[in-house]
Amino acid sequence: MPIVGVIGGGQLARMMQPAAINLGITLRVFAEDEKSSAHLGAYRVGDYLNLAALKEFCVGLDALTFDHEHVPASLLEALESAGIAVRPGSKALIHAQNKLTMRRKLAELGLPMPAWMAATSAADVEQFIANHGPEIVVKTPIGGYDGKGVRVISSVTEVADWLADIHDYGSELLLEQKVDFVGECAQLSARTPSGEFKTWPLVRTIQRHGVCSEVIAPFGSPAQRVAAEKLAKTISEGLGVVGVLAVELFETASGELLINELAMRPHNSGHFSIEGSKTSQFEQHLRAVLDLPLGATELVDQAAVMINLLGVDDSNSFVEHYPEAMALAPEAKFHLYEKTPRKGRKMGHITLVGPDSAELLKQGQAAREVLYRGSKEAK
Repeated sequence: MPIVGVIGGGQLARMMQPAAINLGITLRVFAEDEKSSAHLGAYRVGDYLNLAALKEFCVGLDALTFDHEHVPASLLEALESAGIAVRPGSKALIHAQNKLTMRRKLAELGLPMPAWMAATSAADVEQFIANHGPEIVVKTPIGGYDGKGVRVISSVTEVADWLADIHDYGSELLLEQKVDFVGECAQLSARTPSGEFKTWPLVRTIQRHGVCSEVIAPFGSPAQRVAAEKLAKTISEGLGVVGVLAVELFETASGELLINELAMRPHNSGHFSIEGSKTSQFEQHLRAVLDLPLGATELVDQAAVMINLLGVDDSNSFVEHYPEAMALAPEAKFHLYEKTPRKGRKMGHITLVGPDSAELLKQGQAAREVLYRGSKEAK
C-alpha cells in the first residue's frame, strides 16, 4: 500500500483523506497541532521546521507533499539529498514560496504578466509609481496569502514600514502594475513525474476583501481556455511542477489573461472538482505525486459552483444552522473544515453541480446566508 506524507494539517490535507481512503493509500499528516483540520489523519504533531523531525516523519514514504508552501527550501533540499521523493520538489516549489523568484522565471519563459520590478529602496518605489501609477501594488515576496502581504499604494510612505523591515521579506519588495482587469479566473492542472499533464476547465473566481468568495466552472471563451491551458502547461513543464498547479489570472477588457499568482498544491479554486469533476483535485494530486495515471477531469454536468464559507464571529460554527440550510439547498454539498470559529477564517465551502451556473450560484449564496445567521456582522 503506497504511503504519502503531507506537511501541514490544514483543510487541504483534510480533503486529501477521503481520496486517499478510496485509492487505498495511507496518508500521513505532519500537523502543526492536535486541533488541526486534518487531525484525524495526523501521524505526527510538531514543528515542520525541525529537520530531524521531518526526516523521522519521512521514513517509509513513497512521496512527500504539502498542505502549504511554507517549508523552507533548505529543509526540502536536505530531504531530497536523503533520497526522499519531495513532490513538488524544492526547485519547483521555490516559485510558489517567493513571488519575485516566480516573476523572474515567468519572465524568462516569456509569459504574460503585469509590469513589475524588484524594489530595495524608497527611490525604487517612487520611480515605479511615476512610471505605472497613480496607484501600484506592492507585495512582500515571501509569506503572503489571502490578501495578506499585499498593499495598493499611491505614496512610498504607505510601505515605509516594509522598507524599514525589508530584510524580513528577503531584502526586496515586489512592485506590480495595478491591472485594470474586468475579472479574475484560475486554471488548475496536474502533472506527474513522468510528464503526463491534464487540466480542469478554466474557472471564474470572485474575490471579496482579498479572499476568494465564489468559483464558477466553466468559464471563458474558447480562445481564453486554450490560452489558459497553454500557460499552465508551459509553467508546469518549465518549473518542473509535480502534482496540482493553480495559475491565478487577471482578465483584461480585451480578453487577455495575465498571470497573478501560482500555487503548487490543491487550491481553493479547485474545490468545485470534489463533486463537479470526474476526478477531484485531491485524488489527482495523490495520483500525480505517486506517478500514477491521471484521471479524467471533465465536469460531470454543465456547470459547478463553489461557495466559500468565511467565519463571521467567534461562536458561529455553521453546523448549528445545517437543518435550514440543507432544506433550502438539498442538492448542495457541505464541507466544513472543523476549525475554531473566527471572523474572516476559511471555515468550509459549499458545492453545487447542475445545468445552470446562475441558479447554482443563487442557491449556494442563499444557503451561505442561512449558515451565517446568528452574527450581527453577517453580510
